[in-house]
Amino acid sequence: MSGDSAGRVGVVAIGRNEGARLAACLGAIPGGVGPVVYVDSGSTDGSPELARGMGARVVVLDPARPYTAARARNAGAAALGDGVEFVQFVDGDCTLTEGWIAASVAFLEAHPEVAVVCGRRRERCPEASVYTRLVDREWDRPPGPTAACGGDALMRAGAFAAVGGFDEGLIAGEEPELCGRLRAAGWQIHRLAEEMTVHDIAMTRFGQWWRRSRRGGFAAAQGAARHHRADARAQRRRALLWGLELPAVALAGLAVSPWALLLLLALPAQVVRLALREGAGRRASWEWALFTTLGKTAEALGVVEYHTRRLTGRVARLIEYR
Repeated sequence: MSGDSAGRVGVVAIGRNEGARLAACLGAIPGGVGPVVYVDSGSTDGSPELARGMGARVVVLDPARPYTAARARNAGAAALGDGVEFVQFVDGDCTLTEGWIAASVAFLEAHPEVAVVCGRRRERCPEASVYTRLVDREWDRPPGPTAACGGDALMRAGAFAAVGGFDEGLIAGEEPELCGRLRAAGWQIHRLAEEMTVHDIAMTRFGQWWRRSRRGGFAAAQGAARHHRADARAQRRRALLWGLELPAVALAGLAVSPWALLLLLALPAQVVRLALREGAGRRASWEWALFTTLGKTAEALGVVEYHTRRLTGRVARLIEYR
């Protein structure tokens, strides 16, 4: 990192019971970058002590309020204090790639119209399971102007503060919502081709993938209802159609004719359609098509959960998958 950039970049890492992953995360932050703030959301594995021992400022969130990644990131940004021009947000289960901060800062310096840059996030062990392969594919997006970033991103501190930071009430999907407000304020979001972070999702069980998909549906419903996001409305619509409405119509049709169950053939037909679109000769295409279609049921349950909680006034809690 160039000397004229050193000290202008603060890092906010967030986590909950990340253990060795947190040590790797903090250890990968390049020298000359700081301050470094770690925000903890109720860890019981000694993460705050580990972070202090590695020289990070530590913020422990009050458990009286619901934990969200948005709340943690806002608290970290506030703890950085004045004088920081750029904020690198990173999740505690990720490690920054060497050269990323220097490249992203240089890009922002050369493009004053851009408020946020992100890069390629990769899974540490993509072949550990079908679920890690799916997530690694999820991170693979083309470089260039984009509508939103993910949890790992470098942002202009002034732009972030000017729009009020993340919406702390969102349990997921807080990044596209923030980026939407930044774009409405005239800023641009850009994805670079550079490697950014290595993520360790450690997802090896179906139940983990299912809960993560359910959280995605919950987040889509929340984003559609609270912020009227077009992408969230589209995701909610697809989840309800494939995951709830089609099976419900087929089962209800049994009261008229057993042939109604043939409607369910639309689900394997959708798998085939998606796989052919992606390239049917590859295993990855069939895996993605199958789990994308199956995941709509989990997402639909998340949508229903959001609206049930909204009607009953129950506070939303994090849907953890690990």
